[in-house]
Amino acid sequence: MSSNIVLNVDVREGTGKGAARAARREDLVPGVLYGGDQDPVSINLRGNEIRKALLTGQFISHMMELEHEGKRQKVIARDIQFHPVSDAPMHVDLFRVTEKTRIDVEVTVHFINEEKCPGLKRGGVLNVVRHVVELNCPAGAIPESIEADLSGLDIGDSIHISAIPLPKGVTSTITDRDFTVATLQGSRAVLTPEAEDEDATPAEPEVINQKSDDA
Repeated sequence: MSSNIVLNVDVREGTGKGAARAARREDLVPGVLYGGDQDPVSINLRGNEIRKALLTGQFISHMMELEHEGKRQKVIARDIQFHPVSDAPMHVDLFRVTEKTRIDVEVTVHFINEEKCPGLKRGGVLNVVRHVVELNCPAGAIPESIEADLSGLDIGDSIHISAIPLPKGVTSTITDRDFTVATLQGSRAVLTPEAEDEDATPAEPEVINQKSDDA
């Protein structure tokens, strides 16, 4: 999915740590643009534009556009590094794409219809194995998230990737198995009727062998 983010970019003449530090002093974020059939290019982006784009929540793994001298290039942000103390963006890696370029991205799994899940109503616990799954998608059609339906699931049931609908043209990057996304587990407070009956049965009295005085 396109995020409609447009970033102004300049080609960075110098390379190395010195050029990167100089860029940051001017509130620029150094980066590298690579991919496609072109060579990697060192670039600078506007710090205020990067910070604004990050606030949208659509900076990573969403298609954006770079603008340079009136021309635009579609890109995906593949990595961003932050300062360990201030959390300021320090470096960005951008990948050239088109609407049809296929890329691997991590997408969040949302769990829906908890109120229709018998297992949860009986006190079971949803054990999430994968909060995100890696999907292969067209760059112009990256889903915001995917939804796992809990309707009708009981304790002991599992949700596999095959049970989660994926948008057209989107596939899992794991193709050799139907992996588990979540399971419904019982808690200690949840007992089967058989277990309840067993607990209700009084224990056998303890037999203590003692020698009598007459022995």
